[in-house]
Amino acid sequence: MTLFVAAAMSVTMAAQTTASDVLSVARKANNYFMAKYSDPTVPTNVKRIRPSNLWTRAVYYEGLMALYDVDPDQRYLDYTDRWAAFHQWSPRNGVTTCDADDQCCGQTYLIRYQQVGGDEKIARVRENLDYQMKTPNSKKIANAKLKSGDEPQLYGWWTWIDAIQMAMPLYMQMYKLTGDTKYRDHAMAMYRWSRNECGGGLFNVKDGLWWRDADYVPPYKEPDGKDCYWSRGNGWVYAALVRCMNELPKKDKAYKELKKDFLLMSEGLLKCQREDGFWNPSLVSSNYAMPETSGTALFLYGMAWGIQQGYLKAKDYRPACDRAWAAMVKTAVHRDGFLGWMQGTGKDPSAGQPLSYDKVPDFEDYGTGCFLLGAAEYYKLLK
Repeated sequence: MTLFVAAAMSVTMAAQTTASDVLSVARKANNYFMAKYSDPTVPTNVKRIRPSNLWTRAVYYEGLMALYDVDPDQRYLDYTDRWAAFHQWSPRNGVTTCDADDQCCGQTYLIRYQQVGGDEKIARVRENLDYQMKTPNSKKIANAKLKSGDEPQLYGWWTWIDAIQMAMPLYMQMYKLTGDTKYRDHAMAMYRWSRNECGGGLFNVKDGLWWRDADYVPPYKEPDGKDCYWSRGNGWVYAALVRCMNELPKKDKAYKELKKDFLLMSEGLLKCQREDGFWNPSLVSSNYAMPETSGTALFLYGMAWGIQQGYLKAKDYRPACDRAWAAMVKTAVHRDGFLGWMQGTGKDPSAGQPLSYDKVPDFEDYGTGCFLLGAAEYYKLLK
């Protein structure tokens, strides 16, 4: 599809889609979720019982807080606070966990602290981050193919790119709230380790895309010979860059460093968007060529933000945003707010296959969260 045709389609869709339309769809998706999971304290039960502050639910609350920013409904806060208070505003598995998936819930705790205060909302999260910053990952580091010896053990926790979204924004939030630069600096050291060291470096600067972990760096290939860049995994990183920059001053060196990667990713992602507006589960491969909602929503989130910041040219990226939103509304959103074409939990494009319009993924919460993040930022762009 040429840029001219894409731009023409963008004008047509923009004329048909208003900010009010976007908010209506976002409310529908969220109302579906809140009705189905009316008690936010109930554990999940997919193959085994897990507390409801696990990472999948934590991502939902990130989306809910984004929705609240554009649709300040007290129900959202009541639902959030009931969940967080039940878990005592604590990371999953306590203050000595170093697993980013356990820490993700803290992002919402700190948002609520910023909104209304309350030391209980920040105390355990801070204790947990302080613990991690002095604890080396000696167990997993041995298999991480380090370039520079044993020194990065203290920073080598994020061995999979999903972790960058689950935990890095939390460090930046803590830096903003406390003014203590140790949180920013440690987060950047861990980020650089994942980017440049783990598996020989998980970020392919040339393509502007990330390998999910050391198992997927070359010579690993998809059946068609293309590299395996997992859509949602790249979506996690893309969203994390936005969420981190939102917590940093624009003149901060860390901000500028993350911005460079954001721009590289934006360029790489724009090249592999499908003509229908979605992105494939495997970004540059024909393997599992199909719509996928969670990655598409996260890319919409980042691109809509980048346009508003003036970092991405609207003439190039606005058509991509318009097509992504129109595709999800047309192809994924059910009348009751259920979201189809949503890939289940996993670590690569094969997870949860085959996807479809009607298939219910093993977890619905993080997918709704991704969708709300994208919807809220697109709403701001249209406003």
